[in-house]
Amino acid sequence: MSESTGFTIPKIELGDWIEAGLDYLTNNYSSVTRAISKFTETGIGALNDALMWMPQWALIAMVALLCWRLAGTRLAIGSILGLGLIWNLDLWDPMIESLTLVVIATLVAVVIAIPLGILAALSDRFYRVIMPVLDFMQTMPAFVYLIPAIPFFGIGSVSAIFATVIFSMPPAIRFTTLGIRQVPKELIEAADAFGSTRRQKLFKLQLPLSLPTVMAGINQTIMLALSMVVIAAMIGADGLGNEVWKAIQRLRPGDGFEAGIAVVILAMLLDRLTQTLSKEKKSRS
Repeated sequence: MSESTGFTIPKIELGDWIEAGLDYLTNNYSSVTRAISKFTETGIGALNDALMWMPQWALIAMVALLCWRLAGTRLAIGSILGLGLIWNLDLWDPMIESLTLVVIATLVAVVIAIPLGILAALSDRFYRVIMPVLDFMQTMPAFVYLIPAIPFFGIGSVSAIFATVIFSMPPAIRFTTLGIRQVPKELIEAADAFGSTRRQKLFKLQLPLSLPTVMAGINQTIMLALSMVVIAAMIGADGLGNEVWKAIQRLRPGDGFEAGIAVVILAMLLDRLTQTLSKEKKSRS
């Protein structure tokens, strides 16, 4: 309330409206959220079991080979040392759980973000609508995204993925839009002169030329997904974030730093690999 000027300004009950909206959605669409939750849990379990089934040394060897093929010897050696340290610290299983959540959340975010980015690049009207929404999504504190996830999907990894997808989507949308809009107008005019349709221009000219920028957006999405997966331990998500959260609750800073170092190693590996893919696409284009 404000009474400094002699009259009362009623408070806008924005929080109550948001709660009423969430209650309406959870009460009327619970069957949909349950189906999504069950499907997501199946996907998480399948990928997690597949990665857990592989011996640690075999997965380290596969990652090192992939790093060597894509980025060279230095990253391959770094991956062996980094993953070997995670194995030695008995954080292998939490690392796999975090990697599973990041992979699934990133895939869902990219599947949603790329079409939206293309639409924003091709439609000025949609561009003007979605940019303020992206600004809102990127400035909203990360913890806030955990709140609506719980009534929709309950405590656990599914809620973590829901919050992570919402939090990590904006960079992929922005970079996709930017990449397509930066395609030289001369090339667009040349394609028009040869009678190319909009579909042909998009898939044979605009998307191939914008691919390095799109990959940069995916790289940022992966980094944001990893950071959110760690925070999502507060709502019951498994993985390295849960190890950090337990260390905080038990006042064991050493355990917290060990889990934090594992997060850094995983982030560096994912970052270097996606950056290498982006550079390769740029050099080919």
